Amino acid sequence: MRAQSPLQAQAPPPGIEPGELPKVWITGGPNCLEVPAWQIHEYNPTLYILRESGCTNYEKPFLYLFFGHDRALLVDTGAGQSDAAVVVQGLIGKWLKREKRASIALVVAHSHGHGDHVAGDKGFAGMPDTTLVPATVEAVQQAFGIGNWPEQAGAIDLGGRVLDVIGVPGHQPAAAAYYDRQTGILLTGDNLYPGRLYISDFPVYLASTQRLVKFTEGRAVAHILGCHIEQSSTPYVDYPIGTTYQPHEHSLELGRAHLLELLAGLEQMQSKPLKLALRDFTIFPTEPRPAIRKK
Repeated sequence: MRAQSPLQAQAPPPGIEPGELPKVWITGGPNCLEVPAWQIHEYNPTLYILRESGCTNYEKPFLYLFFGHDRALLVDTGAGQSDAAVVVQGLIGKWLKREKRASIALVVAHSHGHGDHVAGDKGFAGMPDTTLVPATVEAVQQAFGIGNWPEQAGAIDLGGRVLDVIGVPGHQPAAAAYYDRQTGILLTGDNLYPGRLYISDFPVYLASTQRLVKFTEGRAVAHILGCHIEQSSTPYVDYPIGTTYQPHEHSLELGRAHLLELLAGLEQMQSKPLKLALRDFTIFPTEPRPAIRKK
């Protein structure tokens, strides 16, 4: 039997649209005069990842813009003095010009309701052909057809492109994950990313993680993408809160194995939640006990 070439071995599953992630992201500094306020990365021609500069806000959140035939979907609007509306409108304008189209409707939704993910909402309010979904449980249910929150999944059809919407409270009550069937990308907001996973309601967060594990069974997961990078490229080491320049940060993308690792860590501590530093992220209950490291 002939061995596969590296390209064949890394080919995505059938039906999954491939894309590329950068080797490094712009963080902020060391000279903020030279750093753009936003980094825009084309994963592929219908998915764009935006990162707000640490020189603008130390949270450095990631935003995600998906294009379908009929609508585009933006997940999150940034932190601090976010001008995401201006940046996204400019990007959509360039996309329309390239695709030789006159217009496309925009839906603006969120991974959850914390301030560093909704700060740019005001810029989208009243914008023509734009639907802003507030970061509340009721609004998310209505927008995505979720009858029984959070157990039942909802969805949004952008026109030839469907994203599943899964309720994942526990970090914040209105937290939602988004699974893009076209690329196999799962957006997990602040529930799972390379950094400190703050848990405000442990039993609810555990149930949400179990829900994500069950949802991803039998589905292709190309990448798990969260909204921040706080972890450094050194295992178990993260950057302190407030760091703007992270020259040696962890990659943004995680995999389903990290989701399973998170669930295992939560299940082993469910009777006594505590802070637990793992290689690529830290489980961080609201009232953490002294950290221990996984051997």
